[in-house]
Amino acid sequence: MGQWMKGWTAKVLGVGLLALVMLLPLWRVQSLVEERQDMRQAAITQIAQGWGGEQVFGGLVLAVPTRQQVSVASNDVREISDTAYVMPDTVATDATMTAEKRRFGIYETPVFASNVQLHGRFLPEDIAQAKQGDSASWLDSKAELRLVISDLRGLQEVSELLINGKPQRFNSSTATFAGNLATVAVPIDLDSLGSGPIEFSIKLRLAGTQSLQWLPLARSTEVKAQAPWPDPSFVGAALPLERSVDASGFHARWHLLDLNRNFGQSGHAGDEHFSQAVRASTFGVALFQPVDVYQRNVRAGKYGLLFITMTFVAFFLFEVLKRLRVHPVQYLLVGAALTSFYVLLLALSEQIGFGGAYAIAAASVVLIVGGYAMAVLGARRAGALLGGALALVYGMLYVVLAAEAYALLIGAIVLVITVALLMYLTRRIDWYASMPGAAGPAIMEQP
Repeated sequence: MGQWMKGWTAKVLGVGLLALVMLLPLWRVQSLVEERQDMRQAAITQIAQGWGGEQVFGGLVLAVPTRQQVSVASNDVREISDTAYVMPDTVATDATMTAEKRRFGIYETPVFASNVQLHGRFLPEDIAQAKQGDSASWLDSKAELRLVISDLRGLQEVSELLINGKPQRFNSSTATFAGNLATVAVPIDLDSLGSGPIEFSIKLRLAGTQSLQWLPLARSTEVKAQAPWPDPSFVGAALPLERSVDASGFHARWHLLDLNRNFGQSGHAGDEHFSQAVRASTFGVALFQPVDVYQRNVRAGKYGLLFITMTFVAFFLFEVLKRLRVHPVQYLLVGAALTSFYVLLLALSEQIGFGGAYAIAAASVVLIVGGYAMAVLGARRAGALLGGALALVYGMLYVVLAAEAYALLIGAIVLVITVALLMYLTRRIDWYASMPGAAGPAIMEQP
């Protein structure tokens, strides 16, 4: 009896080892998914280079160069240059977006063009307070109003720029805001403006890829946005106060105060804390694509080992219950067919979408494994049962993938039911009296 137990133990361990060996092709499939994701990202980058990337729109800030004498040694005095920023008091922005999909090879991504109107003002008391609280000297005659846009390639047109009611024109600039945001600028002499507020009004056309976000630079920031895109994803540090989404598109409105952000009405370019706080305050909308085939392929691959193990267990049960013998090579061939499902799923989903690709790939593998089981087991009924069980498993996987929020719950229920079913099917097997190659398993009599 000890030899019999050793025989069954070796058989079970061998099947388990073969299942673990199949982790190698599954790992390679996951690497292939990551490779295709990188290729898709490269295609999106290529599109963005000619159209404009993900946009962060900051509106206008007042930038004033500063100089400060600093003693670094007993007889050594150095001059430190910096830029002081003053934020506007109010800004109201209205963005009307048009959206479409652009393709590069087999990959596509949403792009937009937005007609943006904004108006606002700078208060003289904010400028005076920032200047008074600064230990450096301000060069008022060299001040600039800088328009902050993350990717200037998307700035297609500036149809209006009014400063205190007078037409002005932006100049190109090498200066950045908050470390990495590009700007264009219009020079302004603070001494010649008098004591009144600085009013501004701008109309422009801004293009970009995938997302449009804003910075809440003003003491009171109002943003309205609309686009004919039925699947918006509102992202960033603030969600819209009002929004409506339907099949024709979305409308959204944000309203933020200076109390909602982690920086004040003034700052310095050399202050890294100020720059980080500004970058962390972005909010806006992303043109979400609800079917991400790569994300679903990754999630499907996480269940690969479980599927292979369950299929191997099914073969093993037929081997025990039907008094059959399955060679390890045959287990490997079945495992190869199961791993080919993920390669076929990835290749087809890039062309026809995830749902259709899943149906074709699953049907192909079910037919292959079911037909092979008929030949290996020498019984059509056994092969049909195995194929049907495999089809049920793939059906359950699709339900898990579709119900993302309940994936863990559904997966746990399926696992418990599977274990209970295995225990039920093997409840009458006398493992002490069974061994591979024997005339058949010993089945205990019911009491």
